[in-house]
Amino acid sequence: MLSPEDNETITRVGPGTAMGLLIRQYWLPFLTSADVPSDGQPYRVRLLGEDLVAYRDSEGRVGLVDQACPHRGAPMVFARNEEGGIRCAYHGWKFEVDGRCVEMPAEPVNSPMLKRVRIKAYPVRERNGVLWTYMGPDVETPPPLPDVEWNLVPPSHSLVTLRVQECNWLQALEGEVDSAHAAILHGRRGSTIAQWRQGQDLTPTFEIQQHEAGISVAARRKDGSERNYVRVNQFLMPFWTLVPPQTQYPELSGHAWVPIDDHHTLALMFSYTPDQPFYEKSRKLFKEGYKGRETGHHSNGAYEPRPLTTPYANYWSRFNRANAYAYDYASGMPGLWLEDAAAQSGVAAIYDRSKEHLGTSDTGIARVRRMLLDSVRKLAQGQKAPAVGSPSSFMVRAVSLTLPAGGNWTELGAEPMRAELGKGFGYTP
Repeated sequence: MLSPEDNETITRVGPGTAMGLLIRQYWLPFLTSADVPSDGQPYRVRLLGEDLVAYRDSEGRVGLVDQACPHRGAPMVFARNEEGGIRCAYHGWKFEVDGRCVEMPAEPVNSPMLKRVRIKAYPVRERNGVLWTYMGPDVETPPPLPDVEWNLVPPSHSLVTLRVQECNWLQALEGEVDSAHAAILHGRRGSTIAQWRQGQDLTPTFEIQQHEAGISVAARRKDGSERNYVRVNQFLMPFWTLVPPQTQYPELSGHAWVPIDDHHTLALMFSYTPDQPFYEKSRKLFKEGYKGRETGHHSNGAYEPRPLTTPYANYWSRFNRANAYAYDYASGMPGLWLEDAAAQSGVAAIYDRSKEHLGTSDTGIARVRRMLLDSVRKLAQGQKAPAVGSPSSFMVRAVSLTLPAGGNWTELGAEPMRAELGKGFGYTP
């Protein structure tokens, strides 16, 4: 459990908050490239409680600027994206992607305001179809992008989907650090998930190893008398989770749980095959669902579009807290990610962790919380956030290994857990 004070510290992410300041030290993946066509409709975004607008100018550069024009606060989502900049529809003030104002049509030609006025802008980088932004203390010289393997493999090797989840970012993240729930929550009778190997032993032992970029959380299960089945989930600072492959689904996957605000999270899910094109059957399944059921990815047909003034307007799900995620007692939730989302956000957007009773299966969650809180305190003392400026430290993999009973997973799994572009699994999941 956490004290009410620590729970407040670790969950609040708005401007000026301790956790918000920590997360701002890192690059945030926040949108897909396809969401912002050149000279197209500006796109409303909210990140860490800040309301912003993304757009792509005539030269293909992507800007991320304040949602309100600095003139008189008109909404920039209605701005005209034209001729190399974004022009406020109210009085025509025009801004470039770096925030500089370049035109003020109703003001004198030599107005000193033209050099002085800027709109708040954050740098954007684009890599393999994903847009990243840095909202930290030095936007002029940000750190390098992290070397996360899913965004470095060719686009043919990966699939990325986005959705808005109606809960605090930490509740969502903790759900994927928690390896104990999977075979129980998702193992409905008759499903292929019920045959997952971890379902053969529902009382694993947990072992932890902290590293430069985060924490490895190993769940060790009995697999006969002489073997262990060890699944190692990864937490990477500040909001990344990596999930081990299944025998039935030999791909790597995980999430970035990017805080939209205190009560909403952008769930960016990725699945990829490290050394070959992604399976077309799996790609189709993830995009379309299966017989009306959702997979771990949000399907294309289950979004519920909202007005363009709503942040992430095209990534809200028709399955949500208001309609109980379409839950039915006889058949349960209509899909895998829905089961997680309902468990994580069904009670409250921010749960009071001082009411918890943690067990040994929550060891990984407790250690992740400790690392986050320690990082917040060290940052306040002037120390650097973990792994910032060390992009290669993010090149790790989650693994599922069969080892001799009692075998040391940190040693026997060292090579499989090391990500390297073009390298296969190195073992049979």
